[in-house]
Amino acid sequence: MMQIHFQVEGDPKGKGRPRFSRVGNFTKVYTDKQTLTYEAMIATFAKQAMGGTELLKTPVSVFLYVRLPVPQSYSKKRRDACLSGLEKPCKKPDIDNIAKTYLDAMNGVIFLDDTQVIDLHVKKLYSVVAGVDVMVMETQ
Repeated sequence: MMQIHFQVEGDPKGKGRPRFSRVGNFTKVYTDKQTLTYEAMIATFAKQAMGGTELLKTPVSVFLYVRLPVPQSYSKKRRDACLSGLEKPCKKPDIDNIAKTYLDAMNGVIFLDDTQVIDLHVKKLYSVVAGVDVMVMETQ
């Protein structure tokens, strides 16, 4: 059973809302530049983790461990509570938007399509070092 692990350092970002523009009588739907840039960075780390391995064609489980920075404005006491897990990060980015960003970025890089994802585990917590730890595992 194959497992792929990689990390993306920096503040995690959620998938931006679709944007719309009119071109004559047609409406064009597009993804904002900031989301595209972040997805490209995720795809780069995913490609490195894959090495020369072929895309996974089986059902997969995806685990995302989202490490958010403690806000600078928090007191030392509150910061310690965040880092010890007593205070949870009930703030943006939304957990489902983070998952969407990562699944879309891994499409065609780790697996053929995100329809192969049959099991998804996402956890947000505060950390000294912001980032996302990713594990994709073949499921039988």
